[in-house]
Amino acid sequence: MKILVTGGAGFIGSAVIRHIIDSTADSVVNLDKLTYAGNLESLLDVSDSERYAFEQVDICDSMALQRVFQEHQPDAVMHLAAESHVDRSIDGPATFIETNIVGTYTLLEATRQYWQGLETARKAAFRFHHISTDEVYGDLEDPEALFTETTPYAPSSPYSASKASSDHLVRAWSRTYGLPMLITNCSNNYGPYHFPEKLIPLIILNALEGKPLPVYGKGNQVRDWLYVEDHARALYKVVTEGVVGETYNIGGHNEKQNIEVVHALCELLDELRPMQTPVGASLLAINDLADAQIKHQPMRSYKELITHVQDRPGHDLRYAIDASKIQRELNWTPVETFESGIRKTVEWYLGHADWVERVKSGAYQLWLDKNYARRNDKP
Repeated sequence: MKILVTGGAGFIGSAVIRHIIDSTADSVVNLDKLTYAGNLESLLDVSDSERYAFEQVDICDSMALQRVFQEHQPDAVMHLAAESHVDRSIDGPATFIETNIVGTYTLLEATRQYWQGLETARKAAFRFHHISTDEVYGDLEDPEALFTETTPYAPSSPYSASKASSDHLVRAWSRTYGLPMLITNCSNNYGPYHFPEKLIPLIILNALEGKPLPVYGKGNQVRDWLYVEDHARALYKVVTEGVVGETYNIGGHNEKQNIEVVHALCELLDELRPMQTPVGASLLAINDLADAQIKHQPMRSYKELITHVQDRPGHDLRYAIDASKIQRELNWTPVETFESGIRKTVEWYLGHADWVERVKSGAYQLWLDKNYARRNDKP
């Protein structure tokens, strides 16, 4: 099978492509505009494969999409291309409307025209898999409640509203035109190659640089954390084995408050990359007594860098996924616990400082400084 993956240079898209090339016999066409969050270095391990091809194309470019479909003749589409950062959507929603709504419409139309021209057997086997988020459901007030595939949509941010819109478009193209679609809604992903504006890589990298570790509000927002390689396996399961027309929620079974995640990261960094002895301590080492005092002085913790900042507008308090359907129907469960996945993630960032430096462009740094500078007042 040949799979067209949109947004394949992004965090989740690159994990999907690595999984397909490394673990299956299928071929991949990676279609990506290469915005600030797209990084082909995330695919260096598989980009030399004869089963991999890259097309630098914007999903809003109808003519370019038609060319890609005709040249590569894919058997399935996995649509991951999207603007995905809530804070950026609050600052500039227009880009999210353009990419996530208009881009999805443009891709759906190009796909429909291509699909309708396929011969009967290939047309019947074709799949359009739309990858979405649990944020379309809004938040959960009941501490025992979980998002299911039938939970009503109630998006809170421009980002989640744009993703909800794209979900509705996909379902409409299925209902109206018969396009064979599947939709998945996932919880928060983390793992290697994550762009450093998101919580986990941001905390790791700020800690290593001795910078404040910004936590919105009290840090009591609850998220279900999903290791990205587990997610990639689930997505491939859905596109190859899922029932056309169905929606599948994908979660990691790892509910944590944001402050718990930050504490876990600090504790791992304390273990794996301890902070230096407090500044000025070396000046005391002028005799044996002072040396002895320093040796017994407690090591500082990265937790000292935690800084509570003003919460973002409309911040949802709790997300939690019921992933029993995909487990029951497609026999998928996550391999990684939060503890094993977060350790792998920290170890990866500690071992890939060169990747981090190259991905942190000036444009990214300017946005980061702007976003957190205005939230430096404690709640």
